[in-house]
Amino acid sequence: MTIQINSNYLENYAQDYATTVCDQFFAARQYMTGQDIVQLTNSTQVNFFIIKRLFELWQEELAKLKSNPYFDYRDVSVHEALTQFMNVLSKRIKVEREHLQPLLEIAVQQAIVLATDPVGFYQNEVRKAPENQINEYLKENKKYYKWHSQAITFLIDKAGFGHDEGAYIRAIAANYQAIEDSMESVNLLVATLGEVKPFDLDTYFQSESPAENSPSPAPEPSEEENKSSFFDQMENEPEPVTERVQEPAKPLEEQPKPKPVIPVYTGNGGLDPDELRAKFETLSYKGMKGIMGELGENVAINQRFMFTKELFDGNADLLRHALKSIDQCGSFDEAIGLVNSRYVSELDWSPNTEPVQEFLLLVYRKFEV
Repeated sequence: MTIQINSNYLENYAQDYATTVCDQFFAARQYMTGQDIVQLTNSTQVNFFIIKRLFELWQEELAKLKSNPYFDYRDVSVHEALTQFMNVLSKRIKVEREHLQPLLEIAVQQAIVLATDPVGFYQNEVRKAPENQINEYLKENKKYYKWHSQAITFLIDKAGFGHDEGAYIRAIAANYQAIEDSMESVNLLVATLGEVKPFDLDTYFQSESPAENSPSPAPEPSEEENKSSFFDQMENEPEPVTERVQEPAKPLEEQPKPKPVIPVYTGNGGLDPDELRAKFETLSYKGMKGIMGELGENVAINQRFMFTKELFDGNADLLRHALKSIDQCGSFDEAIGLVNSRYVSELDWSPNTEPVQEFLLLVYRKFEV
């Protein structure tokens, strides 16, 4: 799949995005830790691409040590000591702004490429894998793929498949054709970046230049190592609950944000705010209270899991962004217009199901109770 992109816009956007985030975080702190990176932005994919690059740098350092011709790194005791040292080191991530910001810029570019061209992105990942180790490479990096991962997960753990690079590349393209309709909306994925800076897909696609599958290819990883480290913890890392970084001296909210134009209900399908209002008004909800503050603070843990799984294709980023977008609406009618335009059709919601009704009840309590 060939995508025509405006590479200059992509680079400039990533620079502006990284500058804004770093201004916010480093206004109050000098260093960033690994856990800070996991929760750095509202886009989990951006955060994990930073971690992925740190993991690659970590492996490069290990390869440099092993290339020294004067010591026997194959010795069992040396191997164990070296592995322990690298594991401890990986849990002591400490990055200053001048080193973090370039990593963030690359991560933003890679996230956008993955959102808009998953086939090209994952085919490029296959090309970066060491020869005859494609499956091992994909398995090693699986924990860092948060968007469109279904495009390649079917290949991982299939014993004996794809010793040939071309077989993997063809399989990814064929699989995408089969599952394209069920994959997450590009608009919704890119919208998660909008908390920092809105991304204009129309501008991004207007260039006549061919798309580059990876804006800045990373060096090939070194040989596989038996590790138990911060990077391995990412495999089961829960989606971060904290949605924003530490309060900066000049928070993002002080900077002007264009408010999206939300279509109102026109009677041409979708949810009708008047019908919903009448339904929720007549039903008796014992002790029902209005929602004070942000929606995200009033979603119970069990609701969060249900909404993420049933309504947002398992993507916690989309749920967080939806709640924040609804918070910015000025009325129940405007909020339902947003839900209609972004989620009912894009994510194929069935309005009468329990998860949808429970979600809409929260929106009703936000504006009408």
